[in-house]
Formats: sequence, C-alpha cells, structure tokens
Amino acid sequence: MQILDNHAGGSASEIGGGAMAGDGHVDHRVLAQHAEDKVNVPQGEAQERRRQVNHLRERLESYIQAHPDYDLVKLRASGSTAKHTAIKRRSGEGSDADVAAYVRSSDPNVPEADLLEWLRDRCVEVYGKTKVADDFVISKHAVGITLRGSGLKIDVAPVLYLGGPDDQGWLITRQGERVLTSVTQHLEFIRERRRKAGPGYLELIRLLKAWIRECKRLDSDLRCKSFLLELIVAHLWASGWNGEPLQVNDYPRAIEQVLAYIVRTGLKSPIVFDDFYRPTEVGSSLDAIQVWDPVNPDNNVASSYMEHDRRRLVDRAAAALDEVSWAATAPTKGAANDAWRTLFGPSFEGA
Repeated sequence: MQILDNHAGGSASEIGGGAMAGDGHVDHRVLAQHAEDKVNVPQGEAQERRRQVNHLRERLESYIQAHPDYDLVKLRASGSTAKHTAIKRRSGEGSDADVAAYVRSSDPNVPEADLLEWLRDRCVEVYGKTKVADDFVISKHAVGITLRGSGLKIDVAPVLYLGGPDDQGWLITRQGERVLTSVTQHLEFIRERRRKAGPGYLELIRLLKAWIRECKRLDSDLRCKSFLLELIVAHLWASGWNGEPLQVNDYPRAIEQVLAYIVRTGLKSPIVFDDFYRPTEVGSSLDAIQVWDPVNPDNNVASSYMEHDRRRLVDRAAAALDEVSWAATAPTKGAANDAWRTLFGPSFEGA
C-alpha cells in the first residue's frame, strides 16, 4: 500500500507530525463532542449490557454446578466494557461484553481442549429453547453468544483456575493451549493509568478504536486488535513521545502523537511493562510486532501479526497522520472537517 500526500506542505509521515494538531479548526472540544455523540456507549445501552451479563452470570452458576466435570470458582466481567473503553457497536461487529468464567477441573481425565465445547453446552442450557445453535459460536478462546432481541453479543472465556493470586488463571484455547491471564490485574493496569491521567485517557483510547474501526471498514485485511491500541497508549503515557508527555487532554494532539509513534517506530520497538513482572523476564522474539501482555511476560499480544500486517497498519497510520497534520493548518473549517472525516468516517460532523 502506497501512501500519497494529497495536501500542500509535505507529508507529516515524513516529518513526524510536527504541526500542533490542537491549534486547528477541529480542537479538543470538537473531538470530545464527537466522542460523546458517536463513539461512547450511551448510558442506557451500557445498563442493558450489564443487565444481560448479570443474567448470564446468575444462571450460568447453577447450570455449571449441575455438571461435575468442572466446578465454577467465580465469574468476572472483563474486556472493554469492564475497562470502560468500549465504543458503540456497528452491525456485524464483535462482542459488547466479556465475561471470564473461572473454573476448576473436578475430573483430571477431562481433556482441557474440550473446555470450550463444555462451556458452550452450559451456555446453551442457560438460554434453553429461546435461542438457536447458530447463536453460540466458539472462537479461539471464548464462546460468543448473540442475543437476537437486543442485538447484544457476549463473549464468555473459560479460565482454568489453579488457586493463583489476583485471579490469575489459564485461558484455554480450542487447541488446548494455555495462556496465563488475570482479569483483576488487567483492570488494575488500566484503572491506575486512568486515575493518574484523568478521564481523557479512556476517551482517547475510544477515539483511536473508532479510527481503527473506520480503517477496517475500508480495508478488511487490516489487523489491529483494540488491546494493542490500549497498550500503545499506555506505553506513550509512561514514556511520552518526542520529548513531550502524551497530551490526553488535547485529543487532536494526542492522536497525532500516537500516529507519529506508530509511523516513526514502524512498530518495530518492543513494548514491555513492569507492573506485574520484571522486563528482564521477557524473552527474545522474532515477531514482527512485539507488545507484551502487562500480566504475562510470555505472551506477546501481537505474536500472530506478520510483517505484511505490520506494514499495513503503519501505512494506515501514516495516511491518518498526514490528514491530522493537514487539518491543523487547513484554511477553512470545511477542509479541516474533511481531513478528520477520513479518520472517523462520514458520521464525523466536525466544528
């Protein structure tokens, strides 16, 4: 994919986003309003998500207790809804809510690779005859449930609990592989940063997720999971960019910083955190992108990304960076709005 500069004044992807994005017609107030109107999950929808999750959690416990293969230890809300980084879902998109079902094996002869099928069957029992088989889909490490009436989707991930602290346990993939995780530590990781940075920290993540969603609408082959964006923001919050702190209270400038980081580093620089382990515990890797799970030094969250995935994402960021830098100096509101519309799609109304 070749990125061409369509505006006068040179390519921002070449100069590293030097323009002050917050100085143009589309300022922090405009992007904050766009987030409120088009990106953030409305209160009523958030309440409905919680209601559906609570319904599932309450009934799943009794159904698991009736089957002795596994004992239910606890249920934990997880994912973007629990972290308050969820955005409005469009038709056909992924889950609205995530639940981690911590279970302990009661029968050592039960293959771990069967755990997802076992959990799907329990979820089917929860909803009885009110749903069809196609409403329950097993992914790599979760059971996805589609609620046709409300349009909501819930992902339920089984976590094999071995008594570790801080809700540490093993996600079990469909192939029976184990991945160490901790819902509690993941939530603590992002809550601590939000506490120090303020609410702009989470809304910046939501705006970036809205940008990448628009990118994927235009390019179905683009790969960029939302957790990867969260960790890039966390890294820049700690390290800053180009000698400047991450400007979480100036959304145009902060988005420019994130894009410039992606473009200038090419996502070739490893990202490692030290909240729950020592960085020296992370081993060497030849993965194209290396962003390490803050609760598991053995888990590169981008390990499945190939070199062409890295280049594709960097190219998208370069194109967006050009538009953001152009918008900062655009001669009219209309021109600035058009530039930001390339990031957020036709729903962006602008100043």
